[in-house]
Amino acid sequence: MRRPKTTASRGSTFHLAQRRERSMSMKTERIPPAALFLGIAGLIPFVFGAIISMDWFSAPMSNPPLGKLVLARYGVIILSFMSGALWTFATHAEGRRATMCYILATIPALWVFLNPGTTAATALLNLMIGFTGLLILDYMFYHWKLTPPWWISLRIQLTLAVLACLALGIWA
Repeated sequence: MRRPKTTASRGSTFHLAQRRERSMSMKTERIPPAALFLGIAGLIPFVFGAIISMDWFSAPMSNPPLGKLVLARYGVIILSFMSGALWTFATHAEGRRATMCYILATIPALWVFLNPGTTAATALLNLMIGFTGLLILDYMFYHWKLTPPWWISLRIQLTLAVLACLALGIWA
């Protein structure tokens, strides 16, 4: 026998209460120190790759092709990783929105897989497009209240830093 459908299951009631509570406290939410620290630490390989690309060091640290390779390889890893973060947020959605969120969450990983670039410059440009698209998706998930309230603030700051490092790699 089938159970009759109820208007709200225990889990969805919890999520609604959590979302309501979150929307009331959005303006006062700070980025948790651990998330901020790890986010900034995650920028280190991008900064290192950009500096090496710029040829600001004397030998043996001076190696622009190596810097671009570091940027490209680490960028692929992080863009794919962030695709997984979106997938996690998609688990908070329900119904058709959940399906749409799961599809959207796969786009950054598919983008970087299908657009590796034929040169260092095109690889870095494709990563810039991918990270810009990721920020748009981050905002959508934030707008739908699927992320923590501080998420978009952290993502904007980190994405701007990543885009600057990738741009330096292209320019070098």
